Amino acid sequence: MKLGITGGIGSGKTTVCKVFNVLNIPVFLADAEARKIMDSECEIIEKIKAIAGKDIYLSGCLDRMELARLIFNNENLLKEINEVVHPVVFEHFKFWEKSASAPYVIMEAAILFECRASELMDRIATVVAPVEERIERVIRRNNLTREQVLDRIKNQMEDEEKIRLSDYVIYNSEHEMIIPSILKIHEEMLSLTKNSY
Repeated sequence: MKLGITGGIGSGKTTVCKVFNVLNIPVFLADAEARKIMDSECEIIEKIKAIAGKDIYLSGCLDRMELARLIFNNENLLKEINEVVHPVVFEHFKFWEKSASAPYVIMEAAILFECRASELMDRIATVVAPVEERIERVIRRNNLTREQVLDRIKNQMEDEEKIRLSDYVIYNSEHEMIIPSILKIHEEMLSLTKNSY
C-alpha cells in the first residue's frame, strides 16, 4: 500500500513524515529525489539547460535561485521541467518501494497532484496550515523574501482543491495536535494493508 503526503510549501509535510518515520514507515522524499536527479543525471542536466535556454550549472551544480526566477514567472517552463524530471523520480520511487519491508510506504511530494504521482497512490493525506504561518516558516527556513514565498504558493494547487482530492487532512497550525491525526491514518493504513492480503 502507498500513502501520498502532500501540502503547500511550509505546511509542515516534513514534520508529519518524521512522525511516520518514528512509526517505522519508510518515506520517499520526492522533492529531495528530484533535486538529486537535477544535480547528478547528465541527460537531465542537458535537457534542463536546453529548456532554460542557458547554462544554469555554471558553478558545477544547478543554480536553483536562477531556475526559480525563470520558472515561477513562466508556467510553460515549469511544466517542461516537471515533464523531464518527474518520470525519473517515479522510476526511482518504484525501485525504492520494492526494497522497502514495511506494511506500507509513503511518498512525500509538494506537487503530488500536479505531477500526477497521486495516480500511483492508494491513499492521500494533505497537510494544511494557515498561510501566514506557512510564509513565516519558509522565510525562516529558506531565507526567502515574503514575495518569493508568495510566488511559490501561487504556483501550487490551492489547499481547497487538494483537500477535495484527498482521503485525509492533517491540520498543522500552531494550535493543532498533529500526532492524533497521524496515528488515526497509520491505524487505517495498517488495517487496509491487512485487508489487501
